[in-house]
Order: sequence, then C-alpha cells, then structure tokens
Amino acid sequence: MNEEFCSNCKQNIKPKRIDGHYILHEIEHVLHFDRGILYTIRELLIRPGENIRNFISENRSRLVKPVLFIIVTSLIYTIISHFFHIEEGYIKIDAAKGMQLNTINHWVQSHYGYSNIIMGGFIAFWLKIFFKKYDYNFFEILILLCFILGMEMLMFSVFAIFEGVTKYPLMQIAAVIVFVYFSWAVGQFFDKSRIASYFKALVSYILGMITKAGSNFPAFPNMFLQYYCITSFKVNNFLV
Repeated sequence: MNEEFCSNCKQNIKPKRIDGHYILHEIEHVLHFDRGILYTIRELLIRPGENIRNFISENRSRLVKPVLFIIVTSLIYTIISHFFHIEEGYIKIDAAKGMQLNTINHWVQSHYGYSNIIMGGFIAFWLKIFFKKYDYNFFEILILLCFILGMEMLMFSVFAIFEGVTKYPLMQIAAVIVFVYFSWAVGQFFDKSRIASYFKALVSYILGMITKAGSNFPAFPNMFLQYYCITSFKVNNFLV
C-alpha cells in the first residue's frame, strides 16, 4: 500500500471531499445518454423487448438496474399524482366497506415501488405459464416486468402532468396506451414475429391484475387506475 492508493483495490485511501463538482458528476452519471436513466428510457421506448432481452442474456451495464428503475419511476409518479390529486378524481371506495380498502390503498399509494414489484410477481406467474417453452425463469421474467412497469409509471406521470395542468381527463387514454405498450414490449421480448406473443402478453397482464385484485390487496396504482378507467367501474367525477 502506497501513500495514495490501496495495493489491492487501487482506490484512494482517503476519498476526496464532496463538493459541487462531485454532485455534478453524479448527476451526469445518472442521466448519461450512453448508459444512464435517460438512455434506459430511450431504449425502452424504441426497442423494449430486445433491450431487456439483451440485458438479461448479454450486457447488464448499459441499462440502469431494474429494481432501482421501477422504484425511481414509481416515486416520480407518486410525487406528481399527489401534487395534482390525480387519483382522487377516479378512485372511489364505498364508505360501508371501504375502511379496510382505504387503509390498504393508502399503503399502496405510499409504497408504489414495492406494490409494482408485488404486482409484477402475479403477472410473471401467468407469463411463465403462457411462455413456458422459452428458457426464462420466474426471476428473469420479473426483471422484464420491472423495466416495463417502470416505463408505464413514467407514461402515467406524463399524462398526469397534462391532466393536472389542463384539467382534462386523460388517464383513460394513458391506460389504453399502457396496455398496448405492455403487449408490444413483452411480445417483442419473447418472439416479435408471432402475433400470438402479443395476445398472450395482454392476457397475462389482465389475468395478473385480476389475480392480484382477488388476493384482497389492491394492485399497484397504475393497475388500479387502469381498472377504473377502462371498465368505468366506480369512476368518480373528473378533476374540475
């Protein structure tokens, strides 16, 4: 070991003080277009299935970590949704039987990232069944869903901002786009040349949502919102 570097790990014995340059470097690292979160978002918008498959099978250095990605994107949605009070305009629980559901829903709204991962587990179960001939285990499929559900949270965030600013109900449109995106991304991941892949992806998505709802624990917020927006079940007054 010399005076400046450790002979084993080659790192500084004493790290430099944190200053403005350090903060800027960290922000640049996170937002880097070659391997940061902006690069990840771009690639998941253009070729989601192909890039996730490459992440799982070959190169895990370009995209951000999937669990971190879904937690960060869920946090973004949490902030935007609470700021504009988006879900208050859509979700209404009957007072007679709503105390327990309100408690659970409050937990979900406070822990979007964890709720998304839990929901991903239910969807992964159905994807594993429908795509059983492909050599992906449950946890690899869960990683796939962390990326896709994270992107969905960003999509809902964008529409939530526009709805909050314009006061025009846009979340139904967001829900439809999210369903289409999920089917496209998952179908591309398994076999983009087969139409059946996209159909099975959509069915798995719906069954995962139904299974989760049947467990007496609300699905993660965007699933919750999709259910109310698309079926018009228990939809309250829109924002005014």
